[in-house]
Amino acid sequence: MKRRKTHSTGEGHERWIISYADFITLLFAFFVVMFASSQADRKKVGEAVRRAFNGERPRVTAVLGGTVDEAGVGNAMRNGPGGSEMYRPVPPSAELLPSQEFLDRELAKQIAEGKLSIHMEARGIVVSLRDAAYFVSGSDELAGDAYPVLEKIAITILKTSNPIRLEGHTDSIPIHNTRFRSNWDLSTARGIAMLDALHVRFGIPEKKMAVAGYAATFPVASNDSAEGRGKNRRVDIVILSQSGSLSLPDAARDDATSSVPAREAFPTSTGEPDSPGASLFR
Repeated sequence: MKRRKTHSTGEGHERWIISYADFITLLFAFFVVMFASSQADRKKVGEAVRRAFNGERPRVTAVLGGTVDEAGVGNAMRNGPGGSEMYRPVPPSAELLPSQEFLDRELAKQIAEGKLSIHMEARGIVVSLRDAAYFVSGSDELAGDAYPVLEKIAITILKTSNPIRLEGHTDSIPIHNTRFRSNWDLSTARGIAMLDALHVRFGIPEKKMAVAGYAATFPVASNDSAEGRGKNRRVDIVILSQSGSLSLPDAARDDATSSVPAREAFPTSTGEPDSPGASLFR
């Protein structure tokens, strides 16, 4: 009778699993290094890799610039479309900081006089122009004092590749005349007037800009006082960050019920404004 052959089941039979695991680990490390090479903040990436290899839980969104809660859900996912809160993009990159510093320096006088304000939001740099200083009352006609200010803003815009959004805002007092049927029309018309000035007078490409009219939906102050209404009547020139086109004004993120969409207009040009212009761009 032939003896049946038996197969060895020695302790080295499953050793290939160890080699496979090593290969997967090296593959993971390779992709981490490739990802790190494309990031500006190498320090954060290196720290994330060190924690990962020490067995700590990796925080991938820390590398991306966001935050992670205890459940490991990033702010962008939790607050994105369909979420319970409005979208909150990550802060803009440091590339916009020199532009803000230039504007703060060049427009310091107007800031001190309360004619405009400049601040950084998650969506980008917001230059807020008060209508009393730069528009004829109840009109979309730019005042002559607006052009020297727009010249300095245009210099900044031309030095960046970032898109621009021109946002018109009004107070809560309704307007209705032969020119404007509502605050929506007035806020949008002022945004378009600003676009025309930046394009015709200063050479900003139309395709780089967009217009949004918000009427009185996003106030920055109370409409119960004349001072507050004066602050709400404004046009915001927003130099958008990479994620800025997905966000709304800061006031919207403080009130989840403020979901009224803007009346947006595609860029158009109606000709050169009949106002004195800046000498640099003539």
